[in-house]
Amino acid sequence: MRVVSHTCSNTEIVCALGCAEMLVGVDADSDHPPEVVRRLPRLGRDLSLDVAAVVALKPDLVLTSLTLPGHAQAVSALQATGLRTLVCEPLRLDDVYRDIHRIADALGVAARGRALVEQMQALIRPRPGSESGRRPKILLEWWPKPVIAPTRDSWASELIELAGGENPWGQRPGKSAPLSEAEIFAAAPDAVVMSWCGVPLRNYRPALVRRRPGWSEVPAVKQQRIQPISEAFLGRPGPRLVEGYRALCELVERCS
Repeated sequence: MRVVSHTCSNTEIVCALGCAEMLVGVDADSDHPPEVVRRLPRLGRDLSLDVAAVVALKPDLVLTSLTLPGHAQAVSALQATGLRTLVCEPLRLDDVYRDIHRIADALGVAARGRALVEQMQALIRPRPGSESGRRPKILLEWWPKPVIAPTRDSWASELIELAGGENPWGQRPGKSAPLSEAEIFAAAPDAVVMSWCGVPLRNYRPALVRRRPGWSEVPAVKQQRIQPISEAFLGRPGPRLVEGYRALCELVERCS
């Protein structure tokens, strides 16, 4: 089977299922596993996919997603070609697991899909609460200016809760929302997670958060709990969410 993957998460799922040899092309943002993606044709960034180049590869299946604003246009263009497409739009962890099953079924490796999901579920489990019963408030930043945080319909909010923390905006409808400084100051987060989309981890410098005007009294800043966690571990709905969960657990432990 010839498979094109349009998003990082789908690329990583295919490889975790042991089907890397089926990939004939990926989007330009797919960077893991490096030994796989470096040998494959790059078909443009996920929001500016070269659909003609996808068609030229004659794939049997295109894996695509609706996880970001702007993905819908690329998905529509792919579907207009008549290519067989599998579209993922996960919100919560159960949706991520369901998409892994769907992709595994489409690739003819259903048993591997079940095994991968079971492995993730065994590792991403509710962390025992602290003796005080208090959950530290975690501000997870998808973007720094304005600050954009996950809200109710996000696997990231669920990961924070499972790790023993609290997302102060975890009940707000939607996938994510921009936050005002007044909202952030009122919430008084105990920790800030830098997980900026599309920004290399080397550029996640806690000093950038500490220097924000008025933030010196935010508990996270006062207690020096500003934690860079790669967006690859929190923002991609695939197998490496396990790494993001582990990092959140470590952060919550520091807050206890």
